[in-house]
Amino acid sequence: MVSLGYKQSQGDHTLFIKHSQDGKLTLLLVYVDDMIIAGDNEKEKQNLREKLVAQFEMKDLGKLKYFLGIEVAYSKQGIFISQRKYILDLLKETGKLGCKTTRAPIEQNHRIGNDEESPKVDKTQYQRLVGKLIYLSHTRPDIAYAVSVVSQFMHDPKERHLQAVNRIIQYLKASPGKGLLFKKEGNLSMEVHIDADYAGSVVDRRSTTGYCMFLGGNLVTWRSKKQNVVARSSAEAEFRAMAQGVCEVLWMKIILDDLKIKYEAPMRLVCDNKSAISIAHNPVQHDRTKHIEIDRHFIKEKLDSGLIATEYIPSRLQLADMFTKGLPTEQFKNLTCKLGMIDIHSPA
Repeated sequence: MVSLGYKQSQGDHTLFIKHSQDGKLTLLLVYVDDMIIAGDNEKEKQNLREKLVAQFEMKDLGKLKYFLGIEVAYSKQGIFISQRKYILDLLKETGKLGCKTTRAPIEQNHRIGNDEESPKVDKTQYQRLVGKLIYLSHTRPDIAYAVSVVSQFMHDPKERHLQAVNRIIQYLKASPGKGLLFKKEGNLSMEVHIDADYAGSVVDRRSTTGYCMFLGGNLVTWRSKKQNVVARSSAEAEFRAMAQGVCEVLWMKIILDDLKIKYEAPMRLVCDNKSAISIAHNPVQHDRTKHIEIDRHFIKEKLDSGLIATEYIPSRLQLADMFTKGLPTEQFKNLTCKLGMIDIHSPA
């Protein structure tokens, strides 16, 4: 690709980029032997196809409609991605095509732990199911937290854990066609919603980090992950989550720079913890913050440079809340809609 004038992205090594002198852009995204060619330079895209066909045995499938289990649909509103067929295949594999459905993928205030008294289940089967759910979460941010919980017990799964997996599948059965709509937006705003559930794990009392990033009003990345260390306060848990959010912002900045897209405004970090925001802005060192000094200096540096700006939001409006814990059904449903998730197959 380098010999053809393409440059490998520093943010994603599977992405190759070529900028033409007239300002047009051509992209090649590669995953093993599957690839996507995109961009606004039609002549260069055709030239790239011809060069690849000359080097490899390959077939042009036309306009992108299906890629690695992800379905792509187009409308005047924008681009819609989902994994409907993948979900239906999973329901068929697990014998749940006719199962009852549930309105949320995980219970509110769940107490899913090691559960030593619960019977063991087939480890290989459990790992395969969780692996499929992890892949589904690439277009289904609504199951991200639930999947992060069940994935913590892959080494020794019990009946209680398999029940939690089955609940996620029941939830997916209710709306297999749900996915993400990327709307056409002229405003290239960027914001990251950050949250943490303090000491939420019943296994080791570690907190859970959750964040979701919006670019031009569209959800582009999200994550739900248990923190690596035990936080000693809710402010510390939120602050560590904030550091993870800043890392995500920096990664997106690298991608935008590779694409030569200028973004001058500060990228907004939206947090619902005033103490964490205060620690980020306060240059004075305190004994209570010494153990998170590296994260504090890291965030303060990005604040001072103007790369990021913090913003407080009430907890009831925090979109990242659904990535840190189980929520009441109505609240979960409302947040899911705000993420830009729709079901184009639903008559409603």
